[in-house]
Amino acid sequence: MSRFSSGTLQRTGWLAAVGSIALMLPLQGALADAIGGEVERQPLNIAAIVMFLLFVAATLYITWWASKRSRTASDYYAAGGRITGFQNGLAIAGDFMSAASFLGISALVFASGYDGLIYSMGFLVGWPIIMFLIAERLRNLGRYTFADVASYRLKKRPIRTLSAFGSLSVVALYLIAQIVGAGKLIQLLFGLDYIVAVVIVGVLMVCYVLFGGMLATTWVQMIKAALLLFGATFMALMVLWHVGFSVEHLFSEAARVHPDDEAIMTPGGLVSDPISAISLGLALMFGTAGLPHILMRFFTVGDAKEARKSVFVATGFIGYFYILTFIIGFGAILLVSTNPAFKDAAGAIIGGNNMVAVHLADAVGGSLFLGFISAVAFATILAVVAGLTLAGASAVSHDLYAGVLKRDQADEAKEVMVSKGAVLVLGIVAIWLGILFESQNIAFMVGLAFSIAASCNFPVLLLAMYWRRLTTRGALWGGAMGLATAIGLMILGPTIWVQVLGHAEPIYPYDYPALFSMAVAFLGIYVFSVTDKSRAAEEERALFEPQFVRSQTGLGASGSTSH
Repeated sequence: MSRFSSGTLQRTGWLAAVGSIALMLPLQGALADAIGGEVERQPLNIAAIVMFLLFVAATLYITWWASKRSRTASDYYAAGGRITGFQNGLAIAGDFMSAASFLGISALVFASGYDGLIYSMGFLVGWPIIMFLIAERLRNLGRYTFADVASYRLKKRPIRTLSAFGSLSVVALYLIAQIVGAGKLIQLLFGLDYIVAVVIVGVLMVCYVLFGGMLATTWVQMIKAALLLFGATFMALMVLWHVGFSVEHLFSEAARVHPDDEAIMTPGGLVSDPISAISLGLALMFGTAGLPHILMRFFTVGDAKEARKSVFVATGFIGYFYILTFIIGFGAILLVSTNPAFKDAAGAIIGGNNMVAVHLADAVGGSLFLGFISAVAFATILAVVAGLTLAGASAVSHDLYAGVLKRDQADEAKEVMVSKGAVLVLGIVAIWLGILFESQNIAFMVGLAFSIAASCNFPVLLLAMYWRRLTTRGALWGGAMGLATAIGLMILGPTIWVQVLGHAEPIYPYDYPALFSMAVAFLGIYVFSVTDKSRAAEEERALFEPQFVRSQTGLGASGSTSH
């Protein structure tokens, strides 16, 4: 039994929802029903409400402050390039460390032990790819979105159109998942109806982006990252204190009380099928390098050096965070699974495994710390949806409106107005979809978002920077094929075809499409590029040398201060 006092959380469904949002890829099937059902409310946690209101008040003040400093398109899209590498790294970490990661990975470790660490590392290994292959060149070649880079030497209208649709697909899928979880959370904290809760989330999200732009979004993400890292650190330290700061003792005690003591320290039980395992790894690694709201952050710094520093700082914070979730997961085995206060009459964890991190917060810090963690969980989602909304609005205004419709001749003020209009539309659509998907299985959405990012955005972006023979025809057809294959295989796979649509057997037998959709994308890009003998294709290949020089030196890069 724990030496800590434990509270009396009643059964709730909201954290099952939040956790399933991004227990993202491997547990899609197991968590198919987690998002459904009514939320059974519990007595209001006053500490959580007070901390939540303090966070909202502070971030709204930041939004007002940022609005006074967002006068140009560069200010709105990229905070004028004035964010430091450390600040941007912390903001990237805040963008990436969602509440679902915190709750979901902890639940994964709680249930699967060592496999949970392997899974969390899948996200982390994508960052060296960004650091060594993408960050510096992205900063030197682009202005506001990764489509600037993908279309640098290719025909801008078709490539920007493809990039915008790839970005909007990722943003939409991610946004639905996050706003449903946020609505469930605020519903719990205030005892409000779900619809009212989703409207509150949508309004706050729109305020941050509409008035504060990238500067406000950056500071919201930084504050949220600091709060989440503090909360997770405190939980991990209290768990280690309980076992005398002996990790070996933590593992041995957790194995002793776990129902399957051998399995939790043995890898390979989470994804037993090798094809699915490879597809999962590819989606985690390369999908991270194709997420538009992450790539957009590299335009907020002054030069390529600060962009590299951003990735270094972000990787350190994210890696540290995932180590903490590993300790928290094993701590939950030891302190939550052995405490009857956190179990229902049948002996199951109240609220499901996705509740274990919050139960642990109650165990190690009582109701006050439970309130803090609950408020931080909401803050994390709010920061993520703000970043997603800005990325989606930028795809509409900068890529489609300014790049495609106006052929890069748009008035800057009108472009920002279009972006703000897109923010309003995205906010309304997000609220509507959040209400529509309240009781639906949304566990597949983040998995599909990563697969699209890995199969459409990443191949086009990478080859645009590194492969001389790439042509517009190759990028357009290959990227579109990767996008269509990822969506098609996910629909035909077990997650949607069987669990959502109710068919007996899947047409595509594997859970994850990235292995095949990425192969289709790269093959399509190669074939359609090398067979393109047009004069325009030769001109595009000839532009690779000046692009290479700028990507390496930063000469001519927008807003660069040093090279």
